Amino acid sequence: MAKARRNATYLPDAKFPDNLEVTTELEKAVAGAKDVLLVVPSHAFRETLERIGSLPSPPKFVAWATKGFEADTGLLPNQVADEVLKSKATTAVLSGPTFAAEVGRGLPSAITVASRDASNALRLAESMTTDNFRAYTSTDIIGVEVGGATKNVLAIGAGISDGLGFGANTRVALITRGLMEMMRLGLALGARKDTFMGLSGMGDLVLTCTDNQSRNRRFGLGLAKGADVEEARKAIGQTVEGYYAARAVRDVAAKLNVEMPIVEEIYKVIYEGMSPQEAVITLMRRPVTPE
Repeated sequence: MAKARRNATYLPDAKFPDNLEVTTELEKAVAGAKDVLLVVPSHAFRETLERIGSLPSPPKFVAWATKGFEADTGLLPNQVADEVLKSKATTAVLSGPTFAAEVGRGLPSAITVASRDASNALRLAESMTTDNFRAYTSTDIIGVEVGGATKNVLAIGAGISDGLGFGANTRVALITRGLMEMMRLGLALGARKDTFMGLSGMGDLVLTCTDNQSRNRRFGLGLAKGADVEEARKAIGQTVEGYYAARAVRDVAAKLNVEMPIVEEIYKVIYEGMSPQEAVITLMRRPVTPE
């Protein structure tokens, strides 16, 4: 990337700015920085924070675009950051319905920046907003992160549904009921209900469930076509966050006694060998309940 001045593998159309220095050394990358933005998979989030926090002069403001509960602990990224950084840095999360390739091409996109400190959320949002990239602010960091974690699991379900040929009716039912599951979990964790009607909730969910740029959706499509879990993951060639999130979300929901039947069936397909067809039948045969 240093030589090509772009990520030729995943974002070949996005040329790096002239003032961007590429390095493989974390310490060098953040040396002297007041603000740091982490974009790493959820399973690498704690380790990266620990390395940053152990620096002689750690940054005062740390933001991330990582999505997902921590697999071993069931903690959200902001909770992991609280454990590791111990209030030594102001924190924020970036989330929303954005595919990197479209952002890289300069297509109009919008995200949410959430921080407990509203002034810092605004500062970060203003620093990122351009003519083709708009950031909104929120102080509901829990709600924004629950949306980002849960939507990946539901996108696997949408991929399975479409891969089985169930059509638009099924897809929209899954998205709508999946949004309710996301909301129930978020409220149990202390989130605000209106957050899930915004970009980081419904917006990100719809995007990830309906477009084949989504790795999680393509993973579900592979499962529906008969691939086993490892074959489907290998075919994607990148991290499928929903694979890890399915277990984590299911475990957190069980601990809080939150009903998430769609997530439960997706978990069973991935980890217990249930066929996608059987999972659909199980969902359709559930007792009738109020919407």
